[in-house]
Amino acid sequence: MEPANNVADGIGQELDWQVPLYEQLHRNPELGLAEHQTSAAVAEKLTAWGYDVRHFGGTGVVGVLANGTGHGVLARADMDALPVTEATGASYASANPGVMHACGHDMHVVALLGAAKYLADHRDAWRGTYTALFQPAEETAAGSQAMLDDGLAAGIPRPDVALAQHVMPTEAGTIGTTAGPILSAGDSVRITVHGRGAHGSMPHKAVDPVVLAASIVLRLQTVVSRETMPGKFAVLTVGSVQAGATANIIPDRAQLLLNLRTYDVDLRTAIMAAIERIVRGECAVAGSPQEPEFEYYDQYPLTSNDPEANGRVTAAFTAAFGADAVYRTAPQTASEDFSRIPDAFGIPYVYWVVGSVPPETYRQAVANGTVDADIPANHSPFFLPAVDSTLGVATRAQAAAALAFLAAQPG
Repeated sequence: MEPANNVADGIGQELDWQVPLYEQLHRNPELGLAEHQTSAAVAEKLTAWGYDVRHFGGTGVVGVLANGTGHGVLARADMDALPVTEATGASYASANPGVMHACGHDMHVVALLGAAKYLADHRDAWRGTYTALFQPAEETAAGSQAMLDDGLAAGIPRPDVALAQHVMPTEAGTIGTTAGPILSAGDSVRITVHGRGAHGSMPHKAVDPVVLAASIVLRLQTVVSRETMPGKFAVLTVGSVQAGATANIIPDRAQLLLNLRTYDVDLRTAIMAAIERIVRGECAVAGSPQEPEFEYYDQYPLTSNDPEANGRVTAAFTAAFGADAVYRTAPQTASEDFSRIPDAFGIPYVYWVVGSVPPETYRQAVANGTVDADIPANHSPFFLPAVDSTLGVATRAQAAAALAFLAAQPG
């Protein structure tokens, strides 16, 4: 069998069909669990290339290609867009008002399809089972669980390793990998605290939930600054406080929306406990007539790469792209639901990041110290990967990572 880097070198020819498909998907973005056109386009391609196509979680698509005895590799791409109005001015900008591929998931889909076609066309170069999984609703943390709830774990051959990637606003042509945590766990919390409503001129007859909410917001600032060990990463944000509707009425309740990011499972649990302790304590001090309510939602698991599998993938990238193109990335504070899938199988996984900004543009911004100001980040209405350079690297990366396992002998 040919080495993974040699096989992946010839994948540039796939761009002839990939670029038009990418522009089609970018022009027609679909929100989570409504990726019907995207799902149909993916299934059509996989079927044409000889994959056994299966559907899970509504719009989720899985293509399985068995090719003799060997390792099983599952490679995943997310498909959903965001409720963002595009402002890139691209000729293929979104034609769906208020919806945009502002996070590069269209790029992920087409890159994985490119790798899937390449593997289907070069079965003499590998042995094993390749599973290409296209997941809905990553942006709402619902898609991977929806596929699992629909029988994914029992409905496909058990893989030995899982792979995923994400385009980022870094230099195109580069790939970032790391062992251990690469994306944070993420949790959103909706907290409702109760007071006693009254006329604004009669505060003595009320338990004011606005003052209570303000006290909670201030006290929560101490969770990271005073209850978290220095050097441990955690972000706790109060993103919304809502109470009342008019100036002269003290309302009977207030609602707070919190967001938590951590790299450590034990710290995540400790901070959640601290949030509830502080809220309950402030409610008791205020004389709240009712216990507070906590609703946890949009919860993302920690994404932490298996060291051995990450080492194998990193070596494959270094062989395929050269040492200068591969770097060790710092953990990102964004979150993902990908890891639920390999966790359900009890298998290792590797998640990496791919640059998407033209090199000259990115290097100039670095030299000027203006990366944050000049380079649109994911979820920005101006986010738009450089197509040819990003798509080619992302496709080759998926193929090289898969072949690092499929071209190897079992065991």
